[in-house]
Amino acid sequence: MRVIAIEEHMLPGDVMQSAGIDLGVRAGKRAADLADLGAGRLAMMDDAGVDMQVLSALSYFVQGLEPERSIPVHRELNDRMAQTTAEHPDRFRAFAALPMTDTSAAVDELTRCVEDLGFLGAMIHGQTNGVFLDHPTVRPILAAAAGLDVPIYLHPAPAPAVVQQAYFSGLAPEVETCLSTSGWGWHAECGMHVLRMVAGGVFEELPDLKVIVGHMGEGLPFHLDRIESMLSPVITGQSLTVAETLRRNLYLTTSGYNSDAPLLCALAAFGVDHVMFSIDHPFGNSRQATTYLASAPLSDDDREQVAHGNAESLLRIGAA
Repeated sequence: MRVIAIEEHMLPGDVMQSAGIDLGVRAGKRAADLADLGAGRLAMMDDAGVDMQVLSALSYFVQGLEPERSIPVHRELNDRMAQTTAEHPDRFRAFAALPMTDTSAAVDELTRCVEDLGFLGAMIHGQTNGVFLDHPTVRPILAAAAGLDVPIYLHPAPAPAVVQQAYFSGLAPEVETCLSTSGWGWHAECGMHVLRMVAGGVFEELPDLKVIVGHMGEGLPFHLDRIESMLSPVITGQSLTVAETLRRNLYLTTSGYNSDAPLLCALAAFGVDHVMFSIDHPFGNSRQATTYLASAPLSDDDREQVAHGNAESLLRIGAA
């Protein structure tokens, strides 16, 4: 069975160092794995049975930089991923990182990455300096993605400072860091971010825009019936309900989740055609993820779809 993992992070240490960026506690522990785009990463993939990774820069560290710093850093990150995909075209593809503080530059970089470098879409890390993807200033970037027929992978990122202070302060530093990010906070925020996009009419205006979220849907599958009954009646003037919009425009990946309950919930809420495999390398364990994939309660056909078929279709990756 072919296995394509589509939320697999990289971050070259030299690029971050030249930009004066501190990776902090969590990412700093994984700095060597994030920087490795060669033999070590390939050996790990071979050991776990991963045929292809779709690379994405862990670029929330630089996404909010002022344009004069952000634009060259993002271009360098994308060029580094392009170099890796060129050296190993059968093992790696990539999502573009975008300088979100300059809308025009972000559109240009997305277009360059897709048309010139063969990238499969873009990854955006949450809000940028308080600006969410439903804001009108961001619409040209989303319209460009829809026009290029590539998805936006919406990845969680740390909350704005005011949210961080209100919800997560007063705890031990390591607990605060985890609770506000991978332990809960950024999954809740990412799910809310998608709902803001629906409520703000993004998908009504751009019905062909495709958005991917990881971590088995960032809580949306579990809450979908409640969202539909409560939120849909107050969002007026749209052609579809909230649930109908999400089932049309949203795709989920398994990143970081290796158990039956969230998988079955995601499948029941969104259907097997909208669920794809990912690991969240290096924060997820690749062998654990592929071992679970092989034993998950899926039919053989559905397992093939999740493992590679849906990614091949959505991202237009050639079948092996």
